[in-house]
Amino acid sequence: MKITDVRTVVVGNPWKNWVFVVVETDEGVTGLGEATGGLQTQPRVASIEETKHLVIGRDPRNVHEIWNFLYLSAFLSITPAMAGIEMACWDILGKSMGVPVHTLLGGKVRDEVRVYANGWYSGGRNPKAMADKAREVVDKGYTALKFDPFGTAYIKMSRDEHKEAQAIVGAVRDAIGDSADLLIEAHDRFSVGEAVKIGNWLADYDVTWFETPVLSNDVQALISVAEKVPVRVIAGERMHELHDFARFLAADVTDVINPEPLGVGGIWRSIQIAGLARAHHAEIALHNAESPLKTMVALQICAVTPNIFLQECFDDFLEPWTEDVLHGYLRVENGHLQMPDAPGIGVELDEEEAMKHPYSPKHFLRMFRPDWERRDVALSE
Repeated sequence: MKITDVRTVVVGNPWKNWVFVVVETDEGVTGLGEATGGLQTQPRVASIEETKHLVIGRDPRNVHEIWNFLYLSAFLSITPAMAGIEMACWDILGKSMGVPVHTLLGGKVRDEVRVYANGWYSGGRNPKAMADKAREVVDKGYTALKFDPFGTAYIKMSRDEHKEAQAIVGAVRDAIGDSADLLIEAHDRFSVGEAVKIGNWLADYDVTWFETPVLSNDVQALISVAEKVPVRVIAGERMHELHDFARFLAADVTDVINPEPLGVGGIWRSIQIAGLARAHHAEIALHNAESPLKTMVALQICAVTPNIFLQECFDDFLEPWTEDVLHGYLRVENGHLQMPDAPGIGVELDEEEAMKHPYSPKHFLRMFRPDWERRDVALSE
């Protein structure tokens, strides 16, 4: 079996253009991967176009050979193309053998994983509106949810901004009750001193974690905050290399990290990072803010990884046409996702439906701008 072509299909999801990678073979087996970026679309498409000649003619079933060749070809760098191509190759390998990817990785250690909701909080940013939305989430059966209560703040917050954020967090905690996990996201926005101040008052609301309170590829800053606050500090979505995770874990200041499979180069690297975490008695909660295909990729990893804490999921809060574009992905039931059993990753892309939702430069969340949380408003103008 040989790769004959690598193509991209961009789907205009309103708050983040999805970039899908289609790998075609001479035996008619096609693999699907993802290379979506938070604030990048065209550069990622270009990366794949520039990379594909390196893999055409190779056997996609030799996943590690292809990945390592691309890593060396990029001068020991992880590029946007690598994860998408790697995932598509795993998809091809699974389909060619009639088994899900997790079977190829050694088989399941679990039948389901608890998920936490994200993307649920579109609407007004005030205590009542956020509490009402949070109540809807737990009514769906979720036992954990995450959100960013900090509005447009950057580096520091005023006294009034602190009070506003505390009121929102308190309202959400009251709405969901004491038994649900409340996860607070900061999107890398604060200084160390401000993050410490916030981390101390977050303890009053029994939060499960404080995510990326400072720039999350500044490992020393993360360590500094984690040493000074009474709540769990987690990070990982902006880390790319194994040594970044190793350094953070070696400080023994957290017991959860959240690597992004697209950022670390795909499925196999994510599993390696889980191994690093286990060496430090830590668990992983894979970052997952892309399409339902990416959720299914995360499930392949969760299936074979003993030290999973939670799994992020936006899928219940996406556009209603999503199921027309992507077929086969699993839905959350009672706050959990079952492990897939379809061959490969288990998702098929309907390219005809995808064409109905084209790319737009307005399809981005522009952080630190008013109402970025709404997700239904074009804010890039």
